[in-house]
Amino acid sequence: MTTIDLKTIDLKTIDLTISGLQQHYRNGDFTPAQLLQQLRSANAAYNQTNPVWIHLLSEAELESYLVNLAGKTVDDLPLYGIPFAIKDNIDLAGVPTTAACPDFTYTPQENAFVVQLLLQAGAIPLGKTNLDQFATGLVGVRSPAPWGPCHNALNPDYLSGGSSSGSGVTVARGLVSFSLGTDTAGSGRVPASLNNIVGLKPSKGLFSTRGLVPACRSLDCITVFALTVEDANTVFDVAAQFDGEDPFSRPNPYENGKRYFSAETSGPTIGVPAASQLNFFGNAEAQALFAAGLKQLEAIGATLVELDFEPFASAARLLYEGPWVAERYLATQPLIERSPESMLPVIQTIIGGGSKPSALDAFRAQYQLQAYGQQARQELAKVDAVVIPTNGTIYTVQEVLDNPIQLNSNLGYYTNFMNLLDCSAVAVPSGFYGNGVGFGITLFHSALQDKRLLSLAAALQQSTALPLGATAIPLRPARSLKPAPATINVVVCGAHLDGLPLNWQLTERGATLLEATHSAPCYKLYALAGGPPYRPGMVRVDSGGVAIPVEVWQVPMQHFGSFVAEIPAPLGIGKVQLQDGRWESGFICEPYGLAGAEDITALQGWRAYLQQAVPK
Repeated sequence: MTTIDLKTIDLKTIDLTISGLQQHYRNGDFTPAQLLQQLRSANAAYNQTNPVWIHLLSEAELESYLVNLAGKTVDDLPLYGIPFAIKDNIDLAGVPTTAACPDFTYTPQENAFVVQLLLQAGAIPLGKTNLDQFATGLVGVRSPAPWGPCHNALNPDYLSGGSSSGSGVTVARGLVSFSLGTDTAGSGRVPASLNNIVGLKPSKGLFSTRGLVPACRSLDCITVFALTVEDANTVFDVAAQFDGEDPFSRPNPYENGKRYFSAETSGPTIGVPAASQLNFFGNAEAQALFAAGLKQLEAIGATLVELDFEPFASAARLLYEGPWVAERYLATQPLIERSPESMLPVIQTIIGGGSKPSALDAFRAQYQLQAYGQQARQELAKVDAVVIPTNGTIYTVQEVLDNPIQLNSNLGYYTNFMNLLDCSAVAVPSGFYGNGVGFGITLFHSALQDKRLLSLAAALQQSTALPLGATAIPLRPARSLKPAPATINVVVCGAHLDGLPLNWQLTERGATLLEATHSAPCYKLYALAGGPPYRPGMVRVDSGGVAIPVEVWQVPMQHFGSFVAEIPAPLGIGKVQLQDGRWESGFICEPYGLAGAEDITALQGWRAYLQQAVPK
């Protein structure tokens, strides 16, 4: 890399968030090349005491990524000059992928699909980060020589969290702006909690897993660690692209897309597990921190309601007690059968058990999971999101080395069910233990609710305003677009009124009656020709209008299009003004449809007309 004039870049004080760096670049404070040179030096120095990197890119390796930015600006590329880290079970072309196992190492010729999207958006990879071997663990200590355990960014005596340990710590220390992790059982959330950063576990399939070393291929997710929820949302918008070459990929629906993100809330209903179903493993401080997190949610207008957590907890137990560990065996089969000694003993024990389940075990567990999923969906239908501790307690590095399996299992109590039940989740910082280690909460719901969860998490982060990671970077106000609507209000005035012949078109789509009210006093009502069913037409007029009795129905967004498609001419959906002045979507009538129609405005509504005469 060409020698760069470093100017004066104080990594402790610059804003390394995505929006912060974009502003630095616009101001001309420094260039991406100047920043990258200094970041690389800082990362190399930090790696001497905490092995967060398996491969830190050399100056020569970074050069090509900087060259790709030539002629571009921060306004051309959404991630222009943004430094990021890649967990070393995700492919970066030309750089070895190890999965923290030297004997497994290979050098990919192509980037992982998600990595390629980020590079095209202008992001610059600093290297490949340390992890629990083969992404098996939630602790961050299951990495062999020559690397070894990662330590917490806030207190080195404690766990960094795994398996995405290096990815979490590099973000928390302000050594990159964001990082990629993975999450099969919680690895994209536990490191976020322990290191006071944000962890986004997208809905399965929204981030392609092509180019990822599989753990459990049917459950794996590539995840995002960031200092802020807004940054996680920015990366989500780049990376959530359909990949036709990944059989597990699925498209992101419009209402979960880039137009919808808001750090504002409108009184969400948040589910909380019953007190008897919460488990803090004897850690009273964690219990108090979670209670404080619930108060933070109430402070931003959330209503908390108790729900049954048992179907989620039961599904979680299936992950390692059931046959899904066979997927881990399948992913590593050539190595574990050829040279099992290449794996750490604890990894051998866990993955080796995957050769035992039978097809009978697999189907039996699928039936159990289906039952738990049915119960879980009924609980989720009651709320806008569910809040849980990201992890119920913390441990020192030494404690986990002494008791590796049981303590790791404890950390998965609130995480292991997510992908089995096809949930989306965001882990957000909530507070700190007295020893400095981070405590976080997780907001989750069903799949494809990522933007709603990101919006709620952003509002919570803005309210708590905690320091970012282990840095001194202040939290900036989050940008707001608008929340994606889950429903659309529809004003009806005739055959769709409650109990009338076409009301089924609403109720069978899951619509609910919000209110019976009146239009603004500027409409006329006509009984249209034809029928049955007999229908009125409501027309806005400049004079001679009255307030027409109407109902407002709330229609689920996903069924609104099919509802509109069934509306025959001359009727349609437009904007109708109500008596309180607000405008809602509702039935309107084209003027040509009034030919042969009867003016029934004086009768004060369609029900009154039906009662006084049989329509002709």
